[in-house]
Amino acid sequence: MSARSSTTAASSVAGMSDLPPVEYRIRVADPGAHLFAVECIVRNPDPEGQVVSLPAWIPGSYMIREFARNIVSIAALADDEPCTLEKLDKHTWRAAVAAGARKLLLQYQVYAWDLSVRSAHLDTTHGFFNGTSVFLAVAGRSAAPCIVTIERPEADVCRHWKLITSMPPEHGRAGDGCRFGRFRVADYDELIDHPVEMGEFSLARFEAAGVPHDIALSGRQDCDLERLCADLRRICEWQIALFGAPAPVDYYAFLTLVVGDGYGGLEHRASTALICSRADLPWKGMEGLPEAYRSFLGLCSHEYFHTWNVKRIKPAAFTPYDLTRENHTRLLWAFEGFTSYYDDLALVRSGVIGVEDYLELLGKTVSNVMRGSGRLKQSVAESSFDAWTKYYRQDENAPNAIVSYYAKGALIALALDLQLRAGSDGRISLDDVMRLLWQRHGLTGLGVPEDGIFAAVRDVGGEGLGRRLARWLQKAVEGCEELPLARLLKPMGVALDATPASSAPVLGIKLAAGGSEAKVANVFDAGPAQQAGVSAGDVLVAVDGLRVTGAKSLDDMLARRRAGDEVSLHVFRRDELMSFSVVLVKAPADKYSLKLSERAPAGARALRKGWLGS
Repeated sequence: MSARSSTTAASSVAGMSDLPPVEYRIRVADPGAHLFAVECIVRNPDPEGQVVSLPAWIPGSYMIREFARNIVSIAALADDEPCTLEKLDKHTWRAAVAAGARKLLLQYQVYAWDLSVRSAHLDTTHGFFNGTSVFLAVAGRSAAPCIVTIERPEADVCRHWKLITSMPPEHGRAGDGCRFGRFRVADYDELIDHPVEMGEFSLARFEAAGVPHDIALSGRQDCDLERLCADLRRICEWQIALFGAPAPVDYYAFLTLVVGDGYGGLEHRASTALICSRADLPWKGMEGLPEAYRSFLGLCSHEYFHTWNVKRIKPAAFTPYDLTRENHTRLLWAFEGFTSYYDDLALVRSGVIGVEDYLELLGKTVSNVMRGSGRLKQSVAESSFDAWTKYYRQDENAPNAIVSYYAKGALIALALDLQLRAGSDGRISLDDVMRLLWQRHGLTGLGVPEDGIFAAVRDVGGEGLGRRLARWLQKAVEGCEELPLARLLKPMGVALDATPASSAPVLGIKLAAGGSEAKVANVFDAGPAQQAGVSAGDVLVAVDGLRVTGAKSLDDMLARRRAGDEVSLHVFRRDELMSFSVVLVKAPADKYSLKLSERAPAGARALRKGWLGS
């Protein structure tokens, strides 16, 4: 199987089965009611009853989301005559078609009011959908080609709408204009991997390694698109060069919804769906690289890196996906964690940010991991396996119970990269591991077995270094020991320091953001508040008889006290007023910073240049 995405009708057809295409038609039924109308035509349906279903989850977001709950109505016609449609479970139906029936038509409406990158959203300003939210899967036809007609909306409010998707049109190439019409893909798996955006979006194009890339911004914004394209081009070209040209796509699209406050992304085979705040985008005349814009570029870099790592180099557990249930793997630390390591690394190695900016970002990642005691209880392999029930369903005890396979996975990638570089005098690195995974799995379509990352490290590093680091990596991902980052950074001429985040003492709690009351979101393990009996969900109303209105007022009060002071807290738990005496403690040294060593020897500077670039 070729890893290169098809973008022409000819290449899409090549290698397909002899099954007749499954045909879909989707249109905006009522933007005010947030309704898409969808039709699905199945030729020569199963005479024993044609089964169809809607996915329960979307690849890249590891949580059961029950997309079928948004189907408002559904009916079936067999050879233009009504036929019985029996619901078998929460997302599956069976159409009772007579023997010899030539065509089954399913007609249904989908409610689209989820303002996220995972589902579908429709109003009078724009429309967006992922295939998992709108296109029924036809049992026995997963390998059949799919033809999709996306109709131009008829409502007057939509008269200026255009469309963008990486889905290849039936005739022509993906990215050739922003037109509604007919599209054709190889199979259902590809069908659901091309999100669609429609509306009056701003559009800009750049080329990276000869591949056209579009960025569409939906929503009000004043973005400097020329600056954004220039920065994204450098990031994309660096990533293509890392894995080796040509890129695995002939066209790529960044579909970006701009809102007042939002952040997130979801990867696809030739595009990404993003949501960002207006303040995240660059503006004309902007000086420097503001933190919000730097964060947005990191998000774009992260999702783009997934073009290789998880969309093509993917766990064996995902080949193929079973979209009816959870697909468990212990490898998300590699597919999300390694991607999280490279997302910011790509910014500095492409020259978009400076070395000191990168070290600042790295320090924040170290701080985030070290502030959660869950890292001492859950391994990243366990976190990966339990993503469906723990990481994606975090509760008030999450900091005490789980570790992020994104953040700690990134630190494990860092530690592995540093050891490969130092142990080989800079001759090999994690880059070589990623390239081997691309050759071994990305280009072949073979899934990565649960021990496949360890095998790649062993093979890249060789008999001595490779075997030792493969054993180290397995222990790191399956255990909860602290990573020796300070020791590993030293040969690179980089010092890692930890200081308290505040000079004020602490209670060991975190308040919920926003709202009109000081509600306790988290109570940290072994902290003074937990020992005194304070619980998550309590509403803090007073400290030593003085009213608390939020995080700032609490911080102001604590700033006037010292570690060892005893304070009286009054909280509401449900409707009961409770009081606690708490002895304040010194803030932990959990704010990490990385600095270049001024007197680093030449060998360290050479290793550092190979790691971070010039």
